[in-house]
Amino acid sequence: MTGERSTATGNGAELLVDALVRHGIDTVFGYPGDTGVAFYDALARRTADVRHVLVRDERHAGYMADGYARTRRRLAVCEAASGAGAVYLAGGLGESSASGIPVLVLTTDNNRRSAGTSAISEVDQELLFAAVTKWRGRAEAAAEIPGLLAEAIAAATSGRPGPAVLVLPEDVLEEPAEVPGAEPAPAPPGFPAVRRAAPEEAVARVAALLGAAERPALLAGGGVHLSGAWPQLLRLAEHAALPVATTIHGKGALDEAHPMSLGVAGSNGAREHAHAWLAGSDFALFAGTRANATDTVGFTAPPRGGPGIAHLDVDAARAGRTYPGAIPLVGDVATVLDQLRAAVPAAAEEVRARRTAELAAERRRWRRQVDAAPLPQTPPGVLRPREVVEVLRGAFGDAWVVADAGTPTPYLACHWETGGGGWRVVIPRGHGPMGYAVAAAVGVAVAHPGERVLCLTTENSVAMAVGEWETAARLGLPITYVVLDNTSMGWIKMIQHLYLGGRHFGVDPGPIDPVLLARGTGLPGARTHDLDELAGLAAAQVAGPRVLHVAVPEHHEAPPPVRPWQAALSGESTGRPIH
Repeated sequence: MTGERSTATGNGAELLVDALVRHGIDTVFGYPGDTGVAFYDALARRTADVRHVLVRDERHAGYMADGYARTRRRLAVCEAASGAGAVYLAGGLGESSASGIPVLVLTTDNNRRSAGTSAISEVDQELLFAAVTKWRGRAEAAAEIPGLLAEAIAAATSGRPGPAVLVLPEDVLEEPAEVPGAEPAPAPPGFPAVRRAAPEEAVARVAALLGAAERPALLAGGGVHLSGAWPQLLRLAEHAALPVATTIHGKGALDEAHPMSLGVAGSNGAREHAHAWLAGSDFALFAGTRANATDTVGFTAPPRGGPGIAHLDVDAARAGRTYPGAIPLVGDVATVLDQLRAAVPAAAEEVRARRTAELAAERRRWRRQVDAAPLPQTPPGVLRPREVVEVLRGAFGDAWVVADAGTPTPYLACHWETGGGGWRVVIPRGHGPMGYAVAAAVGVAVAHPGERVLCLTTENSVAMAVGEWETAARLGLPITYVVLDNTSMGWIKMIQHLYLGGRHFGVDPGPIDPVLLARGTGLPGARTHDLDELAGLAAAQVAGPRVLHVAVPEHHEAPPPVRPWQAALSGESTGRPIH
């Protein structure tokens, strides 16, 4: 009848699943619990619309959602039940919160009638998630669920993205309700939800300084990936002959073979010429990066109080925060880079030729130094991580790569050259959680069906996350897990070695056997004994997941490309670096 509004009916759980579908959500990573059975019952009747990925630990639901969102550039969803489930999931959201990754978090809670009675799984979830989410909501009636879900999605994908949590008591999920019908969302929830331009006065000022600089530089971070600003960065770099370095999070923002690419900068896995160019720049633009101490080698590349700085960030509270006096450029990275390109004069041909030649010479010099540097001696069967990364790069090409903190990070940052146009190399640099990559690789593989994923992890990260190997096996995902095993907590042991007189304590747990663990979770596993064997195993076409175990030396026996550690070993510095 004309004038009548359609309605949606059902219990709260059914309204929740219906709202997810209308917003284009097609995947939920989660682990069931007592308080969530109504939600799971509703999901079971909508499997054609929403895929549920059963995880083995609630933390890992957060990590999987993070990897999914980063590489697919769509909002990801994770779920857990009350009590310990929510507590574990909170631990899996710190990385997404610190890195600005949009994740919709759904948690179920105890029946409201048991509130305040010390129920077995009672916890103040809104307080629990306060440190790792940007928005928190709680449904007190089933009819509220669709509206609250829309608010949560908008919060997660607006401004600086991040996790948003919606808490759903079990009795609210079981409560019947009738709500006004709603049209499907126009598209799956991508991000940023709104693209804001920077003030024209600030753009004009920065453009003038960039155009006048003799040695300009741009440091690109993860915000370039989050904004999808790869073409805008490329156009600005080529238009202004602007050398571009990246943080580890920004790796791949610009093709690292591009004539204007400096590669990764910072303390962990940088190429020395990237540090030198930033340190000697007379004007630097930070684009979508925190520009913290690690990204800038203790605020020396570029130095604080030295050259002019402009800081582009979607969050006004972050633009210019780490470099006092920097010009803030607040807006969407892609939009503002286009604004700058329109305002900056094109580089003169002689300037373009000079910078291109200089950067090419610096790359050749770096390559010669790497090739000429003596490699540490290792026992038979123990492989050098740099050579392992180079072999894997040859075997996997431009596959999706996910890496854990520790040994994989500096070697991938420095020696894995990646193309632009996507977050192809995912390394968690928000908090650096161990075990992240083991689970996040599942999220990446789910996001890109059939595409190969390489996960570089360590034996201690595997110890924290080995259950997700069963998840990879159950789903038949094409993930190759390469475990770099130095039999110790090598990163902390290196800090003790350098700065505590070699007094090692609490860093030598007993060995684990990744191959046996792999077989126990349903994956084929193999040990590698030399580079040729590794190359053959890596190149083999395997349909599902597998594990390759690689013994590597401890860091104090083969120091990785971590600039503060190299400075300490050479006597250039004695103090421990700050984060």
